[in-house]
Amino acid sequence: MGRSRRTLPEELLLLALDPTTGTTAQPQSLDLGLAGAQLVELALAGRIAPDGDRIAVVAPRPTGDPTLDCALELLRRRGAPVRAVNWIGGPRLGLRQTYLSHLERCGMVHAVAGQMCGVLPTTRYQATDNEISREIKARLDSAIRTGVPPDPRTAALAALAHAVGLGKHLYPGNEGRSSRSRLRDLIRHDPMGGLVAHAVMDVQNGVAAQPRRSPAPPVGRQAAPGARPAPEPARGVPMQPRRGPMARAVAH
Repeated sequence: MGRSRRTLPEELLLLALDPTTGTTAQPQSLDLGLAGAQLVELALAGRIAPDGDRIAVVAPRPTGDPTLDCALELLRRRGAPVRAVNWIGGPRLGLRQTYLSHLERCGMVHAVAGQMCGVLPTTRYQATDNEISREIKARLDSAIRTGVPPDPRTAALAALAHAVGLGKHLYPGNEGRSSRSRLRDLIRHDPMGGLVAHAVMDVQNGVAAQPRRSPAPPVGRQAAPGARPAPEPARGVPMQPRRGPMARAVAH
């Protein structure tokens, strides 16, 4: 894989980066999105392919991108195809920082050290050239405005942007409502992007990877006739992550 083209994880991260604050929008769900973007990029490179709701390695040769090749090797070691929701919901410690550091080495962002409350050290990232982010967003704008089916890369990027909750960041306010709706609709234009986007949303909504079974009633008690099972979280709408009493000091 050549390095003349930005990868989907890089583009998703650049979309999420706020040029004013130097922080990333939706930091918790963004980690899931980056893991999903890796899968789509590997699929576009012909290394993996969807197999139902699972991901199968079809060509284990390296891509030339160290971060993608690490993910590809981990998938290969699984042996059998892995459920997309299991893969995306697995531990991804440091993935966002890995890509931020990569973008810094490539000269697309630069780190800005600071402090919170004059005590806690922080690191923010500013884009060195906002034209790159504008070009990426312009592809989404074109697909939304024209209604013409986008190329698979742009469709997958739109699906992931919706899945991690970047819609309000990219198209804020009431005036952006129709654009957010069309962004969601672009999911259907790329099967792999759609599979991964739904897996990202399922992880956020706490949907179990394995098929759910109705719990057996306690011994001596029978389930009430006509009783309905508890509703599951809505599919297709990313749940906003809960925030702790104090946000992390690091902005990546």
